[in-house]
Amino acid sequence: MTSTNTSAPATRAVSPRALTLPDGMPAAAAWTLSPHALHINHGSFGAVPRVAQEHQNALRAEMDADPVAWFSFLPERIGVVRRELAAFVGASPERSAIVPNASAGASVVYSSLPMSQGAEIVVTDHGYGAVTMGAERMARRRGGRVRTAHVPLGATPQQAHDAVMDACTDKTRLIVIDHITSATARFMPVAAISASARERGIVTLVDGAHVPGLYADPLDGIDCDFWVGNLHKFACAPRGTAVLVANSGLRDELYPLIDSWGSPLAFPERFDTQGTLDLTSYLATPTATGFIADTWGWGGARDYMGALADYAENIVATAFSEQTGQDHRVDVGASTNALRLVRLPDGLARTHPEADALRNRVVSEFNVEAAFTSFGGVGYFRLSTHVYNTAADFEEFVERMVPTLCDWARDAVRSAPDL
Repeated sequence: MTSTNTSAPATRAVSPRALTLPDGMPAAAAWTLSPHALHINHGSFGAVPRVAQEHQNALRAEMDADPVAWFSFLPERIGVVRRELAAFVGASPERSAIVPNASAGASVVYSSLPMSQGAEIVVTDHGYGAVTMGAERMARRRGGRVRTAHVPLGATPQQAHDAVMDACTDKTRLIVIDHITSATARFMPVAAISASARERGIVTLVDGAHVPGLYADPLDGIDCDFWVGNLHKFACAPRGTAVLVANSGLRDELYPLIDSWGSPLAFPERFDTQGTLDLTSYLATPTATGFIADTWGWGGARDYMGALADYAENIVATAFSEQTGQDHRVDVGASTNALRLVRLPDGLARTHPEADALRNRVVSEFNVEAAFTSFGGVGYFRLSTHVYNTAADFEEFVERMVPTLCDWARDAVRSAPDL
């Protein structure tokens, strides 16, 4: 239901001081992002610091200069980095493998996990589309079905937990749950759900795509069977780098999606050998995470991202309210650090295809790289922040895009067919 409440008091917006490099230059100078575009969507595809790009390019040159030596010793180098990346997310290196992204990690579980005929998989209506599609394909192969738990956007952690567990039956063998949801930018109570699932003998797969970099020790207190998180989002790694953590004995069932000469090895070493794939993104990842650690400290970076998200959410929601007379703030039940939702005016991004079309129109016509999502027939602007962003970025969005989006919404409502 669309909220029209205008009486709730707005929180005073406080603009955080922009981060700088040791030489006094703006933090954005450490990235190669185009100065001609407004980058306020780090959460979708990330952004790689210049120093990590240079390291990856040097690694590629090394690979191309001496490919026999490169690929002969690559598994050993991957193993060293795997240990570093496991430490970054607070996992045991013996239980961690590197995979290209969260969807690939989920696909590893779907392709490797033994499942009986007719078994059911429970997902939520907040789930990432590609991961949910993989669950549906797995269920079809086993002659089973996917059951979707409806979790209201503003559900408390307890309500979200109950909705997921209530969707389980005696045929449920797997729960797939987001740690932070992509479309709705909220936490799910993965620790409580994993604990309840274990009591009932149900396997849990946690999609933590957005978590690494945003939170320290993201696995602390979570007794799930599988967890996968992208390092090329908020941890700023070169794209195509994620960690798959397998905490239960089921890890011995996991194999890479591509069979290679490492297949006879135990988990996770079998994932260190991937033939002739370009794995330079894996090797350059510690350079990216180390750059942020050395420049601002991850604690300082997270504090800044959260403070900037507070400010951005406030000014964008207020700007929309001034145009529409409605409340555009969103209660997501359990909010996150650098990802926030602001409700769009009625008529925009009511479906996933409409949200993607809006994103493409905004970037094409205004060179503004922003994220728009849809949930329950309502469209949202999903803002995300990183250390290179400043308050001025979101002030520019307010000035340039809010009036235009309101105009487009009015046009959409006027042109909608009467039902």
